[in-house]
Amino acid sequence: MILRLAICVGLICGTAAAVQTDPATAAIEQLQAANASLIAAETAQDPINALTRTIHAYEAGLDAIGDGLRSAATREAQLNQTLVLREAEIARFLMALQAAQNAPPVIAVMHPAGPVGAARAQIMMAEMKPALQEQAAELRTALDELQNLQAARSQATGVLQDALAGAEQARLALGAAVETRTDLSQRFQEDPVRTAILISSVETLDGFTSELSQISAQPMRPSTGDVSGRKGALDLPVQGTVQDQTDAGITVATRPRALVTSPSSATIRYHGPLLDMGNVVILEPQQDLLLVLAGMEDVFGRTGDVIPAGTPVGFMGGNAPEIGTILSLSGDGTGAPQSETLYMEIRESGRPVDPETWFRTDKDG
Repeated sequence: MILRLAICVGLICGTAAAVQTDPATAAIEQLQAANASLIAAETAQDPINALTRTIHAYEAGLDAIGDGLRSAATREAQLNQTLVLREAEIARFLMALQAAQNAPPVIAVMHPAGPVGAARAQIMMAEMKPALQEQAAELRTALDELQNLQAARSQATGVLQDALAGAEQARLALGAAVETRTDLSQRFQEDPVRTAILISSVETLDGFTSELSQISAQPMRPSTGDVSGRKGALDLPVQGTVQDQTDAGITVATRPRALVTSPSSATIRYHGPLLDMGNVVILEPQQDLLLVLAGMEDVFGRTGDVIPAGTPVGFMGGNAPEIGTILSLSGDGTGAPQSETLYMEIRESGRPVDPETWFRTDKDG
């Protein structure tokens, strides 16, 4: 029925106005742009920065595609239901419109009421014709939108396959690039023996952070960093949702394999396993200010390095979502659940402070 309506209305009304881009199509375009960005990153002068932007683009696109497909499916169901409910009305409308378009003058003259009746019928038909054409244009637009939604859903499968493969390729390339970089200055050189002794002798995060200077093989140069002007405006280091927030720290729910980056320039004071917190990265953006990040599966960098803002420091754990999960319209529609958690603390002069004093969170809108 819908195809027949599309053909009939198209023949009567011609080309309709363009339909606004739906969320699923917009998300597909995001992923296609990320695929193009990955290709460009292979020859970029700064591959780490290029790959970081590429992975963020993939993450944003993959986050959007589930919501977009769910929105498209909901809209598609609404349009189908409307067309089914109006099927009889639309059929009568099409017959009337076709009669108005095709009635030859000779039939109008043979009106049962004679020339006067024919004249009145022609006047009524002339008055009805614009309204009928307007209804036909509205129907054509709805049908175009429906066909676009169906085409986007079909296209999503192929684009997602490329995007998931591209995202994993970008992660591998980024990990290799970060581990082999040689362009960073070092504020101090870590002593592995001292680090091991410190880890074995402490039982709390407080105890470890208060003795961090002991892991240096030589006296540590003072930090020259200063992020005081960005206090309260730092971005979270990972794309996710604040799940739990206290005066001591923040827990951020993230997608599997999400990229974690430094929100500012900083010194890597420590990275690796610590206590029962899994892999931990401790960054020092400025003197007497520490950012503790815990819960990653992979961590990057070298203790003592001074890194610029936006530098990757690790990946969250879990398995990257499969295409069937993302295409599924069940649950909340986002496809890839936020199954991983990153714990964050900000410490000023050794003591935890309310993270909202430094970071913009969901509560800030």
